[in-house]
Amino acid sequence: MKIANIKFPDKPLFLAPMEDVTDPAFRLLCKKFGADMVYTEFVSADALIRNVKRTEQKLTLHDEERPIAIQIYGREPDAMAEAAKIAEEANPDIIDLNFGCPVKRVASKGAGAGLLRDIPKMLEIITVVVKAVNKPVTVKTRLGWDENSKIIVDLAEQIQDCGAQALCIHGRTRSQMYKGEADWILIGEVKNNPRMKIPIIGNGDVTTGERAKECFDKYGVDAVMIGRGSIGRPWIFAEVRQYLENGTTTDVLSFEEQKEILKQHVLNSIDWLDERRGILHSRRHLAASPTFKGIPHFRDTRIAMLRATTKEELFEIIDSVKI
Repeated sequence: MKIANIKFPDKPLFLAPMEDVTDPAFRLLCKKFGADMVYTEFVSADALIRNVKRTEQKLTLHDEERPIAIQIYGREPDAMAEAAKIAEEANPDIIDLNFGCPVKRVASKGAGAGLLRDIPKMLEIITVVVKAVNKPVTVKTRLGWDENSKIIVDLAEQIQDCGAQALCIHGRTRSQMYKGEADWILIGEVKNNPRMKIPIIGNGDVTTGERAKECFDKYGVDAVMIGRGSIGRPWIFAEVRQYLENGTTTDVLSFEEQKEILKQHVLNSIDWLDERRGILHSRRHLAASPTFKGIPHFRDTRIAMLRATTKEELFEIIDSVKI
């Protein structure tokens, strides 16, 4: 599979862009465990144009992460084009356009999934961004705004006609947010539309190798994107790859090895930010990690782990956990 001139291995696995999750500290770990492409957090076009420092930090890329996409979002074509040019200066491999973020503060302002209610403007944004930059431009969106407007099959053709070089589809509507099950049937319809020539990437509820294989085999997608299933579990890419290649589900890492990776993520976050902020930023991953699920009487330990304020204190707690 290729996006523009970027060649990927058979059945590639991508790390989904996630706010407050896919920073360099986490992306590097996912890449280490086999993510074939990673994405930055959402980058606000308006904030980028205004030189907001926190937003500019999101453009920090490492060569070890490649190929990597910078994902931008916004609601005005001119601003998106200008932001894309700024993002291009950071030298990503791809510029990705976010038309799928469902959160109220984004969608209600007409950005992200909000553009599913203004398709002409969405298409205008794609067109002007494609003309503004030399990097390949890709798109991520959803099935439609709600149950009564699942427009993705026709919309996909329009997105392709505007010059997008790949399309990622999250198998839910904006109204669903992250509830219910992702609908991969419609993703498959897009992929099997004979008019579609660009790669189709499927996204939604892929948390196991078995599910990833089903998505490739049953729906024919060119790549599978993994999002929430990777939080606190960057090794999911190695687990899924192992299943795709030999059909086994043997744990890739032991319990002790998983703890070491979680600690490494904390260290990466501290290097990226500082000790206080790095630990705070890591808590979401520690809380979500399947490493500690099912351990009897773990509640008090979990609370202590999420309250720790120094690296030494946190690591002592993690090291004390046994199974």
